[in-house]
Amino acid sequence: MDVREFVAANAAEFSHALRQWLAIPSVSADPARHGDVRRSAEWLADYLRQSGFPVAEVWETKGLPAVYAHWPAADDKAPRVLVYGHHDVQPADLADGWDYMPFEPAERDGKIFGRGASDDKGQVLFHALGLRACLAASGATAPPVSITMLIEGEEESGSPNFAALLAERRDELSPDVIVISDTTMWATDVPSICTGMRGLAEAEITVTGPTRDLHSGSFGGGVPNPAHALARLLAGLHDDDGRVTLPGFYDDVLPLSDQERDLLAKLPFDEASWLADAGDSGAAYGEAGFTTLERIWARPTAEVNGVWGGHTGPGPKTIIPRAAHAKVSFRLVADQEPAAVIASLRKFINSFTPNGLEVCVTAGPGVRPCRSAIDSPAVAAARRAMERAFGREVLFTKEGGSGPEADLADILAAPLVFVAVGLDADRIHAPNEYVDLSRLLSGAETVAYLWEELAGNRAGTGSR
Repeated sequence: MDVREFVAANAAEFSHALRQWLAIPSVSADPARHGDVRRSAEWLADYLRQSGFPVAEVWETKGLPAVYAHWPAADDKAPRVLVYGHHDVQPADLADGWDYMPFEPAERDGKIFGRGASDDKGQVLFHALGLRACLAASGATAPPVSITMLIEGEEESGSPNFAALLAERRDELSPDVIVISDTTMWATDVPSICTGMRGLAEAEITVTGPTRDLHSGSFGGGVPNPAHALARLLAGLHDDDGRVTLPGFYDDVLPLSDQERDLLAKLPFDEASWLADAGDSGAAYGEAGFTTLERIWARPTAEVNGVWGGHTGPGPKTIIPRAAHAKVSFRLVADQEPAAVIASLRKFINSFTPNGLEVCVTAGPGVRPCRSAIDSPAVAAARRAMERAFGREVLFTKEGGSGPEADLADILAAPLVFVAVGLDADRIHAPNEYVDLSRLLSGAETVAYLWEELAGNRAGTGSR
């Protein structure tokens, strides 16, 4: 029985197992569900043991548990592959607008419905099916590469304890390549591989002046207005070409190569449809000299997320407010660092602050961007594997989201390869999440081939 036949023959069992797992409401952001996150980890460890992994266990952290599983190759010189995913899910409640109970999963018309179906339980579980298919097709009792699965339990809560877990277990994990299955591809009929994810820096800005609100008739025009200063500051974040004006903001940006720009241009992008999906936005906008896809995937941004201060209730109230506030965020690309961007923001703000006003910047923790080199042997192996499974050319994308991928690459000192079959249409993080079962099966087929392809890369898996 070849890989595709094995996957098809075991599709019903796979769907049943996935729906069992989806029924566990492993919402890491809800303390009331933390017991369910632990149940989810225990369920997965048990399932992986039943799937043949010699070792599958729950790893504790200072927060919620992760799952570790390991199946060594027969050849101890074979490449070591780490598969990353997460078993926690976003909050979900019928009152949020769901058409069905989010934790009562079902399969209908070839689709699996339920929170976590695509993000990320479905894409974690296809690895177990893919490994079984690889072994069944070869007749071997061990995979052609050593496979470790590390499935986090706090990704949807910002991965607060994951970096510490990686550092603690670095020697035990020690991969040659890291496979990420927590992203998307372009479309069902346009398979693609993600080659980078933007990072994040965020801050709240508070401008304060007088100790109380002032009557604008008595004091207007005589003292600095915090709202005026904040408006000027925010308007100055960009120049007329849409470039961010923070000092040194672009110094560490890794530009797209000509090859990367050519590959992005091959994607069948319809800007009118994209604008419709973007809340019926009236026009594309951004940094001059770049396409829309390049702007949202490969260029850094500065965004004003919210502004408030002074009187915002009904009717007039003619005051000079004592304070004004804004929340801002920056999407970062390789090789930018969140801390450096926040330092640049503080420097920029100092140049905009009039005498008599004070500005406080409170920064969030930040997430570093990550990239996967398209010319690495590991990415080439993934592309060949996906083309075998989907029977068509595989293109390249990037994504605007952020996660712990940079920590994985840096702490474990291994290159990243993104192998995923989710779609933006799967309604991840939204009501009515679902996934096509056929895509998950194609994912299983892809990784079955990937282990064969990576086994041939003994000379190295490439650089980050």
